[in-house]
Amino acid sequence: MQVNCPTCKKQSRWQDNRWRPFCSERCKMIDLGCWADEDYRIVGAQVFIEEETEETF
Repeated sequence: MQVNCPTCKKQSRWQDNRWRPFCSERCKMIDLGCWADEDYRIVGAQVFIEEETEETF
């Protein structure tokens, strides 16, 4: 079975491919970097975090 790599769109084998769904480690790391840089987001309800105030005693 052949699939398209999500990063570079090159066709690669699905079976016995240690990087699947990617064609190579390079494409896998590019995708991971996009997640780390917050280029990808999962849609959901927006969460607001109140700032903590520092109390002085």
